Amino acid sequence: MRIPATVAAVSGALALSAFAVPAAQADDAASYKTDAATIFQAAHSVSGKTAFSTAADAEDTPYAMNVTFSNVKIAKAVKVGTTNHVSTTVTYTLTHDASVDITAADFLTGPYIYRGSYDLPDNMLLGDLPATCKVTSSTTAGCTGKIDVYPAEGELWNSDAGTWKAGALAIAYNGQDPTSDAFDITKVGYADQGGLGSTLVQRYSKLTVNASPEPVKKGATVTVTGKLSRANWEDNKYHGYTNQPVKLQFRKKGSSTYTTLKTIKSNSTGNLKTTTKATVDGYYRYSFAGTTTTPAVSAAGDYVDVK
Repeated sequence: MRIPATVAAVSGALALSAFAVPAAQADDAASYKTDAATIFQAAHSVSGKTAFSTAADAEDTPYAMNVTFSNVKIAKAVKVGTTNHVSTTVTYTLTHDASVDITAADFLTGPYIYRGSYDLPDNMLLGDLPATCKVTSSTTAGCTGKIDVYPAEGELWNSDAGTWKAGALAIAYNGQDPTSDAFDITKVGYADQGGLGSTLVQRYSKLTVNASPEPVKKGATVTVTGKLSRANWEDNKYHGYTNQPVKLQFRKKGSSTYTTLKTIKSNSTGNLKTTTKATVDGYYRYSFAGTTTTPAVSAAGDYVDVK
């Protein structure tokens, strides 16, 4: 969910008036994701530097709960294509003082990842549902949540590919009903913490190969073509990944190991083409080592019979 597009235009009490009743949130994925992002934005937009209000702004913000987060574990990379829903699990420890009842029905917590600064992130992704937590002591709990990504719904721009930071948040509604005229946001507890880890959000990659002729005479030339492409999150299609080093590799029949023959670069449309001499039966493939924005990928080997 890109904060500037979905939440930034709404702030303070007006933003919170759109919240669903907390008791229904566990069964409403869209509600939790939207509400958590909205309250995050409402808290962070007060000064642009702190998650909570000054005394002058207190009437428009939740109070700061004594909740912290640690031991965040998240995948090293999240590979996102053009249309399929992608989900990754995040675990963390939640620590709180005696004033916070994490077992309350309207206490919610969950992980998130963000791009840009913690105070005013350029983009933010959360889970469809709140995390589930297991109490481990009177002041701690072990929590497991997810980050859910829907590239076909415009949640990502191509420029978002790369390093994202991990955070976690918690909201205690304390019986407050945001749909009520009597709703008092100052009685809602809130905490969040950024910079708890990092992950790569990458544009899913594809790599093809075709070696010909098949069969081929020993000592003759084998021409190997292919294409390196990656997901474009802005038009939901795959486009060539240009000017990238790609290895041509060969595996002899009966062997399980590929050997690199040469390295070439993809052209302006992502296409690959090179030649090599046929020596023995085996498999040719292209292999791409990956970048921070695009994961590594290897094509399935194409077998050539040498006569």
